[in-house]
Amino acid sequence: MATEAMLNTSHADGSAEKAFLGKPKEKSHEPRGKKRKLQGPPRSEGLHDEVLSADVRALLAKLNLLSTPPTSKKPERFEEVEVTIDEVSSTGDGLGHVSGYDRVFLVPFTTAGDTVKAKFVREDNTTNTMVTDFVKVITPSTDRDDDLIKCPYFSSCSGCQFQMLSYSTQLAHKKTIVEKAFRNFSGLPASVLPAVGDTMGSPLQYGYRTKLTPHFDGPPGGRRASRKGDRPKFEEVPPIGFMLKGTRKTLDIEDCPIGTEAVRMGLRREKKRVTKEIDKYTKGATILLRESTYRKLKDNSADIKLGLDEEQQVVHEDRGDYIHAKTCVTANNATTTEYVDDFVFENNANSFFQNNNSILPSFTEYIRSQILLSSSTASKPAKLKNLIDAYSGSGLFTITLSNMFERSVGIDIDMLGINYAKRNARLNNLMPPEEPETTSTTLKEPTTSPDTTSSSTTQPRVNFIAATASELFSSVSDWNPKETCLICDPPRKGCDESFLRQVLAFKPAKIVYVSCNVHTQARDVGFLLRNGVGPGLGEGVGGVATHMRKDGEEINKVIEGWQGAEYVIETLRGCDFFPQTGHVEGVCVLRRKD
Repeated sequence: MATEAMLNTSHADGSAEKAFLGKPKEKSHEPRGKKRKLQGPPRSEGLHDEVLSADVRALLAKLNLLSTPPTSKKPERFEEVEVTIDEVSSTGDGLGHVSGYDRVFLVPFTTAGDTVKAKFVREDNTTNTMVTDFVKVITPSTDRDDDLIKCPYFSSCSGCQFQMLSYSTQLAHKKTIVEKAFRNFSGLPASVLPAVGDTMGSPLQYGYRTKLTPHFDGPPGGRRASRKGDRPKFEEVPPIGFMLKGTRKTLDIEDCPIGTEAVRMGLRREKKRVTKEIDKYTKGATILLRESTYRKLKDNSADIKLGLDEEQQVVHEDRGDYIHAKTCVTANNATTTEYVDDFVFENNANSFFQNNNSILPSFTEYIRSQILLSSSTASKPAKLKNLIDAYSGSGLFTITLSNMFERSVGIDIDMLGINYAKRNARLNNLMPPEEPETTSTTLKEPTTSPDTTSSSTTQPRVNFIAATASELFSSVSDWNPKETCLICDPPRKGCDESFLRQVLAFKPAKIVYVSCNVHTQARDVGFLLRNGVGPGLGEGVGGVATHMRKDGEEINKVIEGWQGAEYVIETLRGCDFFPQTGHVEGVCVLRRKD
């Protein structure tokens, strides 16, 4: 791989430009003398520096600095400079310029149009930025409204980036994150990308997080004491909270307004406990704070006082026909309960489940509407009867979408998650309580007919399998792909190529790709479209298409043949699971061509 400061940046139209980015951190592990086979764009990992570098390249081009080798000029360390913010990066930080300098300055807690004073900290050659600390606003942007800020730790804590922005501005910015992700990481020409839809907003912009994990560091000199055989101990209570922005230090936090009321109650309680028991600790620790809900019918809850009961450590909320009693669980191996509409889910407290319950009803309804959407050109498109839920966890999609299908299967590598998924299926009357745990990986026809109007046990059959996603399709080999919908919601690193090749070999009629990292999502969707092209337009299914090669003739040949791709992107949009932060969830819906 290249180790020079000057790298080539290729575009989908075959052109190339020189970009001065500095030396990359990662080195090639290939044997010397062995040439890497040029099969397409390098596999992106969607990491912070990679995403930021793409935004910096675009801004340098906008400032007519992309083709100019950067000078060595930089401010003195901790020198304060006046920065004009040009845009907000996909990582949530402001990107701007300083008069007299030819580098991009990165300033947290800023927005486009701000002029701010910032303190220069270091030069980052990996992302080609001058990293700074935010000091103060000199001239605010028209988008900035500091009266919106609800947290005293904002501009110090690393958790939130956008509290000074209206919610509509936050949603508009997150739409651009999705747009840039597919432009920079899919390797697809603009002609095959649909317009990105408006970002789905969260009903709650504060008080929405059902899980927080504050922490505290070990005692100073603790490792040295351990090496000497002494018991490390705290001389005083350490800061308990989250990371101080741009440092490895912990910022002491008394409250976090994006947490639910129950989680914030738990934070106060746990801080008091740790303070009282600090002598029991010999090292740092992470504190789990997870909301759990017990639902009661209102008829049986007439004397319950709504709101926070600090003494009983419970929060009561009015939810229509029910009262929700919310508590904060801190034991890693405990079981928590939450509701999505009338579906109930139990989970291991420390396992993954979406941390914003307020958006889940509208989010799952949107997924449902996209599955029902038919833009097929066939006069009678096949009805979708089967659901495959890859990376299913404890069964959110398998269960909430179950009444749409005759057969549904969820798969996850985590056996604990699969056990909870089966437990949740039974809690929601989707698996008979007496049914033994199946060890077969071959799914049979359902023994009951689907009933989408009844809440009885005569419901669509579901099943869950503990295995890797790449092993999934052997269990559904007898399913008709034209009647099958695939949902995949992988971790941040995205799907592995083995799984994507099997998707292309199986050819489900519809694919709904949900992702907490829109950059790896864009990469994987690009893989599906590039490798699903017809004969003569690449290496076909199981191979790697050639459209990103630098040979212009090959590039043009493939781009002209995009109509031969097996899949078309129907819709693409972001969903805001984490208001006030730079994170956005992506939903991309693909349809197999008739």
